[in-house]
Amino acid sequence: MEKFEKLKEVVAGIEADAAKFYDAGNAAAGTRVRKAMQDLKVLAQEIRAEVTEKKNA
Repeated sequence: MEKFEKLKEVVAGIEADAAKFYDAGNAAAGTRVRKAMQDLKVLAQEIRAEVTEKKNA
């Protein structure tokens, strides 16, 4: 559950940068969004592995 909470924090943290990128066209904010999305991908994969392990235990 700890990793899921971290995932929610990352999503909440990129909200402002996403708005800056989509609404204002700020390219640097877009780079930060892309990095955060990569972090989300890694976290999601870790959560998937954890769930599968727990399910099969």
